[in-house]
Amino acid sequence: MENVQDALGALVLMSGLVVIVYIIARYTYLVKKAMIENGLAIPTKSKRLMFIDMGCILGGIGLGLLVSSMFSVMDLDENTTDLLVWGTILIFGAVGMVLAQFLRNKFGDQG
Repeated sequence: MENVQDALGALVLMSGLVVIVYIIARYTYLVKKAMIENGLAIPTKSKRLMFIDMGCILGGIGLGLLVSSMFSVMDLDENTTDLLVWGTILIFGAVGMVLAQFLRNKFGDQG
């Protein structure tokens, strides 16, 4: 009975994620369509800036994973280790996002 409940829970969770992604994609499509119909310019995102954003964010998360691996070899309580690992990953991911925003502001008018 637990396997059925686990499977049902996973199905509900995945279905919810699919519905959320669909709603966001549909809303974005409708907004862009309405902007085109009204003659408004759609801000285009430069591929260079997109790659800078992705690189900074993924680099920050990777650096967070690297730093958090130090906590897994320490002799700490399991809850403390989990907290430190996830906290480190989130903090370095946020630093990557801030760096991406800084680079976007610095090089945004050139791309």
